[in-house]
Amino acid sequence: MTEVILLSDPRVSGVRVTDNGEPLADARDATWLRVDGRKADADGSYAHLRTDVLSRLLLAQRQLPDGIGFLLVEGYRPPGLQRRYFDRYATGLRAAHPDASPERIRELASAYISPPEVAPHVSGGAVDLTLCTEDGTELPLGSELNATPEESAGRCRTAAPGITAEARANRELMDRALTAGGFVNYPTEWWHWSYGDRYWALLTGAPSALYGPVTRAADRSAPPS
Repeated sequence: MTEVILLSDPRVSGVRVTDNGEPLADARDATWLRVDGRKADADGSYAHLRTDVLSRLLLAQRQLPDGIGFLLVEGYRPPGLQRRYFDRYATGLRAAHPDASPERIRELASAYISPPEVAPHVSGGAVDLTLCTEDGTELPLGSELNATPEESAGRCRTAAPGITAEARANRELMDRALTAGGFVNYPTEWWHWSYGDRYWALLTGAPSALYGPVTRAADRSAPPS
């Protein structure tokens, strides 16, 4: 059985970061990529990715059959928002597992929300996405995108049993295309893929991550919350 490395694993935080300074680009400006608005925020952070990550998505999409494309749901996530997501989910887990240690809660939480200090989304190197037809109709992937392990009965895991043959084939299609683009998958979430972040560096054996946490100008000007 392939080892599942969670983002809470010390090996991830131990990866060195040598940020190459690559800027964030707005995926909504890429006419070849469909961007969904369900995670839209006021300043459009959700639609941003590092420029090479956006280029690699184009490379990956070229591997898909005619009539099928990617539907980008979320890319860059401001550090403050990542912290709020993690703390909120961890609070629910503490209520459900009152006897669990802080370390166990962190491990459980990281199966769905990345610990803020190593989160791929805050680097601009991660993307949550699914497959759709030319008119935007989403293909079946076995669970709702962003469904928690509890909500999906574990079907959010990329290799989860109990999903339909069609959903399994669509996951395998995504895997082939995105792997060809240089991305790696977070195995607890079929929709989460990244390039250049700490998790990518650990899985690929790269000497260091290309991207560390980044802050957009809009994030710096936002009032604290």
